[in-house]
Amino acid sequence: MAVKAKKTEGLTYKGRPLMRKDNLVYYGSMAEKYIIMMQVLETRPFGEGSIASKVSVQLQLTDPDLKSRDRIVKKAEKDGLYSALDVGAVWLERALAQNKQKG
Repeated sequence: MAVKAKKTEGLTYKGRPLMRKDNLVYYGSMAEKYIIMMQVLETRPFGEGSIASKVSVQLQLTDPDLKSRDRIVKKAEKDGLYSALDVGAVWLERALAQNKQKG
């Protein structure tokens, strides 16, 4: 009998995917109209590692035909990754809900 490999799911927050590349964290799906991009701007020592102390958060359109600066819908800077993720999650939910109402 063959053993099927379990599909490994990536990290999620409130049911949406989280992906990290270096100092960038993406929240949401590229298949939807909007996504959140967070960039760690500053870190501070924490135990044996470091923790994000200043994070830029942006609500962006996923349209690949737009220039990167034209994709930005909203932006802010937050103290810490949790604060950035919290506000980003609210922005994303509202933007996607509004988009569903229009379409």
